[in-house]
Amino acid sequence: CEDCGKSLIGECKLHGPLIRAKDRVIPSRARLTLPHYLTLRVLELRAGNQQILGVFAKKVIQKRTQFGPYVGQLSTKLTRYDESRLVLQVLKDGGKYFLDTPNEDCGNWMMFVRLARNQEEQTLVAYQHCGEVYFTTVKPIEPHTELKVWYAADYAKFMEASAVFIKEESDVCPLPPVAKEPIDPWTCSSCRSTFATFALLESHQCIPKDR
Repeated sequence: CEDCGKSLIGECKLHGPLIRAKDRVIPSRARLTLPHYLTLRVLELRAGNQQILGVFAKKVIQKRTQFGPYVGQLSTKLTRYDESRLVLQVLKDGGKYFLDTPNEDCGNWMMFVRLARNQEEQTLVAYQHCGEVYFTTVKPIEPHTELKVWYAADYAKFMEASAVFIKEESDVCPLPPVAKEPIDPWTCSSCRSTFATFALLESHQCIPKDR
């Protein structure tokens, strides 16, 4: 303790505990690469506070806009599989490899783009070029519209998938088309402050309003 000059195990009984300062929460690499005219939204919360995210447009994005390349680790097998995301492979040096993204620090924002369940909601097409995977818009994307992707025809053959993917409604509920941001889902039980993510709620300095 710098006040009484004693070396103590635990807090000083005379002067009390130290004031702990927490490091600032740094977004992952994938979130930092998100273009300024796109935003991530939480669509669902699953067990263990697992967030199902979607990528939405903040302004009009023109047809034939190209995104990429997709950033991931080349792997002979996937370490992370998500049924709402596309499985991607590339041809490198005569071998076929998965583009694996086991966590947000080894990929870019494209790992958050969900697959399209039908042609009507598809806004992007995925294809391989020079050993890299790119996404390109197939129609103008209006603000507050989610970016969703499926394989281009040739890439679908390479991936041994159908050129058009049709799936019945899943348990993941898409965000309804509204003209405003969703309500903050995380509320502090002590001070009633609201936060967009659980990480922000966990890191905030809580001061109850009745104190």
